[in-house]
Amino acid sequence: MKTLRFFLAIAVALSLQLNVCGQDYRFPGNAGNLTTVNRESGITSPVTVTVIYDNYVHSEGMKPDWGYSILIEGLDKTVLFDTGTKPAIFSSNFKLTGIDAGSIDILAFSHEHLDHVGGLSAFAEMKTGIPAVIPHSFTPPVVSSIVNAGYIPLLVRDAAMICNNLYTSGEFDFGIAEQCLVLDTRAGLVVMTGCAHPGIVRMLSEIKQTFNKNIVAVFGGFHLMDKSKAGTEEIIAGMKSLGIVRCGATHCTGEKQIDMFREAFGENYFELGAGNRVIFN
Repeated sequence: MKTLRFFLAIAVALSLQLNVCGQDYRFPGNAGNLTTVNRESGITSPVTVTVIYDNYVHSEGMKPDWGYSILIEGLDKTVLFDTGTKPAIFSSNFKLTGIDAGSIDILAFSHEHLDHVGGLSAFAEMKTGIPAVIPHSFTPPVVSSIVNAGYIPLLVRDAAMICNNLYTSGEFDFGIAEQCLVLDTRAGLVVMTGCAHPGIVRMLSEIKQTFNKNIVAVFGGFHLMDKSKAGTEEIIAGMKSLGIVRCGATHCTGEKQIDMFREAFGENYFELGAGNRVIFN
């Protein structure tokens, strides 16, 4: 039975891959593509990002753990981005947010590492039957686990609209395959990362070029734990040279490195941590 499920998952994934290719990687039911992004485009009402899972805690009662998960509300679809590492912690933290899991329309994964997909089984107890937006290069066992959990994988290769004013960056395939989420605001793009394994500045540079719009903010994991002070300073300078004004660093960024971002961006730095809510206008 397990073997049958595995091969069924692969067949479904390949079928979906072909369907997505045929639609130029746009998602069914959502009109428009990157041509909708311009200087005047963007959200017209606030969007709230709630941190569900993080190495750090912001709100009392939330549990810290190595991993990451955020929820995006205020668009025409509610999107869960990553599910952290441990199902029990994801479930506990999610319940403390007071968010109705039934309101979630789309699940998206940045990349397939355990600290971002590990809580999938806990979320599957809350909500299934919705699309799971994943990088095209996810391995067959992970695609199989997503299918078996009750989700419909939509494979991403290029940048595309997920819902109005929210996009996938497309898959970055240099190194570990990973995608970001990109929120379009009137002030500029807001980029949400999982771990930024392919390199945060390189990813941001490509997003700015692909969307042809300035990036005003970036937050999430930047995977800089092993970076020296000089190396981190270079990355901060690279972000600022791209025009980024606001920043929030967490998860795999590294504690010393987070302190450097906090100091470099000053009043334009915003904290994350499980339980925190960040609002974008």
